[in-house]
Amino acid sequence: MIKKNTPEANQASNRILVGTSIEGEIKSKGDIRIDGKIKGTINITGKLVVGEKGVVEGDIKCAFANVSGTLKGQLEVSELLTLQATAKVNGDIVTNKLSIEPGAEFTGSCSMGSVVREIKKDEDSEEGRRQRREETA
Repeated sequence: MIKKNTPEANQASNRILVGTSIEGEIKSKGDIRIDGKIKGTINITGKLVVGEKGVVEGDIKCAFANVSGTLKGQLEVSELLTLQATAKVNGDIVTNKLSIEPGAEFTGSCSMGSVVREIKKDEDSEEGRRQRREETA
């Protein structure tokens, strides 16, 4: 458990406010809330929150996501993805669990539940095979 006065705890939650625009790759071991605009990839181990005015254009990987704003790109959520009534998502989704409120807009394909676990198992076995080939070469 991270103590509240440690530097890690202060960096565990990040905010990108309205009026802020970022282009590039974002990586974090904490949570991120986006109320501004991001163009690029996001890869976090925590929770992603996209506020009503938030816009993300690019691929996303995270553990949990709660979307009220606009997303354009591939979205991979290892646990729960929640699309609020104001959400607008255009892209493919891969998630373990999905919650969509009435009014949310979603255009794309969705893979969830056991399909996702099978995909991950196949990726893991493919990566293991690749590593074994490299070790024997």
